[in-house]
Order: sequence, then C-alpha cells, then structure tokens
Amino acid sequence: MAKRVLVVEDNELNLKLFCDLLRVHEFEAEGVRDAREAINRATLFAPDIIIMDIQMPHISGLELIEAIRRDVILRRIPVMAVTAYAGKGDEERIREAGADAYVAKPISLMKFIGVVRELADLADSRALV
Repeated sequence: MAKRVLVVEDNELNLKLFCDLLRVHEFEAEGVRDAREAINRATLFAPDIIIMDIQMPHISGLELIEAIRRDVILRRIPVMAVTAYAGKGDEERIREAGADAYVAKPISLMKFIGVVRELADLADSRALV
C-alpha cells in the first residue's frame, strides 16, 4: 500500500513538482496551498508523512509544525521541512519546532526522495509503538 504524503506549499509550481515527484515514486500525494487548512486536511487525509514549506503567508511552517506536535492524532506523523531559507541556525530552529527532517531549496530530487523514504520507515516504526 502506498504511503500517503501531505504536501503543504504555497508556491503552486513547487507544490505540483513535489506531488508529481512523489507520485512517480509510488507515494499517494495530496497538496494544500494554504497552511491555515493544513491541520484540517491532515486530519481528513490521514497522511503517513507531512512535507511543508517553512516560509508561508498567514501561518509559518514553524507554527504549523508546533501545532502538529500538539495535536494528539497528528503528532506521530514525521514532518519534513523544505525551505529556501538555509541560514545559520535555521535547521536547528526548525528541528527544535519538531521537524524530523530538513531539506534546503533548491532541492536535489534524489535527496528529496531519499529523505521521504527515510521518513516512511520512521512512520512505520512509530505506527508499531
């Protein structure tokens, strides 16, 4: 059964790229462009992995990760942060918010899929607990 991945990305081209790439690699992908809808969509879609941009309007990816970690149902889901802002201390701050993985834009397609596969394994191990 294909792993389900929710992609939260406000840039339409990036959202399409990530979802298409995931589907080519046999993941079931669903995208959401507005971070304000992400928690509701995650609850309905029940993803195994969440991938999100950090720099988004209305709600930052950091705030969204923190909200996911506070949610009793969603907190077990591995989160990958994808961001163009790869400055000093950013990865540490993103991981402190609760991200399990961090990939800087522009992404390497192979690295992106490699990290997604690692998170799929993490999702399996968390499901056993």
